[in-house]
Amino acid sequence: MILEYFQMIDRIVEIDPDAGTIRAHCQVPVESPIFDGHFPGYRRLPGALMIETMAQTGGWVILARRRFASMPFLTRVESAKMRRFVEPGETLEGTATLTHDGSGFAVIQAVLTTGGKTAASAEIRYAVGPFPNETILAAMTQKSREIGFPEEYLHVS
Repeated sequence: MILEYFQMIDRIVEIDPDAGTIRAHCQVPVESPIFDGHFPGYRRLPGALMIETMAQTGGWVILARRRFASMPFLTRVESAKMRRFVEPGETLEGTATLTHDGSGFAVIQAVLTTGGKTAASAEIRYAVGPFPNETILAAMTQKSREIGFPEEYLHVS
């Protein structure tokens, strides 16, 4: 993870766009300026960044399902629960299941675990629409290749 740049997903482990499921790994860095203020002397991953990690995990399955034809934008977080603290150096596994995709929005159920224990969960909603410009499409395409996003889901068939 590079927290300062909100690059939360390090690697996609499994993705099945037809089933609407994904599993991703995220290595929480040992050192980051984020931890200097959260909390001094008691470093923990902020809950907001746990939500961002779940949102990005779900976003990748939406991108795969739509073959990069449109982009998801976070609009709402429902039923978010932070169940345990996440410390620097821990590995998070993010999973998400797509529960709705249509009518211009998508919904996922997401869970973060570490050490086999649930760290956070939420229902996340996205507006789904065209990529705003070619720059963001190119950046997302590049990032997809860096994290192991399957090439066959990068283009509309």
